[in-house]
Amino acid sequence: MINKCLFPVAGYGTRFLPATKSMPKEMLPILDKPLVQYGVEEAAEAGLHDIGFVTGRGKRAIEDHFDVSYELEHQIAGTGKEKSLEGIRALINACTFSYTRQINMRGLGDAILKGEAVVGDEPFAVVLADDLCIGEERGVLAQMVGLYNQYRCSIVAIEAVPEDQTSSYGVIDGEKISDSLVRVTNMVEKPAPEDAPTNLAIIGRYILTPDIFDILRNTEPGKNGEIQLTDALMHQANSGCVMAYKFAGRRFDCGSVAGYVEATNYFYENVFDEHP
Repeated sequence: MINKCLFPVAGYGTRFLPATKSMPKEMLPILDKPLVQYGVEEAAEAGLHDIGFVTGRGKRAIEDHFDVSYELEHQIAGTGKEKSLEGIRALINACTFSYTRQINMRGLGDAILKGEAVVGDEPFAVVLADDLCIGEERGVLAQMVGLYNQYRCSIVAIEAVPEDQTSSYGVIDGEKISDSLVRVTNMVEKPAPEDAPTNLAIIGRYILTPDIFDILRNTEPGKNGEIQLTDALMHQANSGCVMAYKFAGRRFDCGSVAGYVEATNYFYENVFDEHP
């Protein structure tokens, strides 16, 4: 069983400067709820209630968000505003939250390696909160947990992207198992369009087996001195099995301004129930 979900949240969010100069990008709101809360809700829906964060400097707002604010709750007690806190209260009661720090920004692989302290020797999920996902019938993580229970190996979520955007993603190729499932045989980090093996891009949802930590420890830094998770996953694919899953649902790249605006508009039109 998978019980734990790791959130790497130490990045600087430079694409949203100056807003992220003093505010974590994961706390940027989609309407009335921060991005990171959507991610934790998705994890909880999948049965993952042990939530770990790999944080960095200037990220205390995330820790405070998943805690009780006694002064605020005292001020709004007995008013209609209390209803606004029902969702976050439910998460706080349902989940446990642990935190560790990534001191130096050395890539996603390094962030996940730092998360070993809160994950331990267990399979676990990883959510990149600036990829906001909506599942068709159930959340993306819930779909992936079901696959893990069947295949017992690392799984990455993928979607087809325009060919001219492959340089922004890890891109996979492999053996087609079904319309939605590929056994990975090749994985390239941010290839130029002419070098990309396919247009199937990894997005911010993973399930990883715990041997990934030893592999990351022995992975040489790549471009910009960063430890790439794709290199470790390729090692797993060569020595065992990694599955890539075309999830049923929709994903918004809220790490970009255009994707953030698209998500805001979508949620306002389709989800938000307090239109004027």
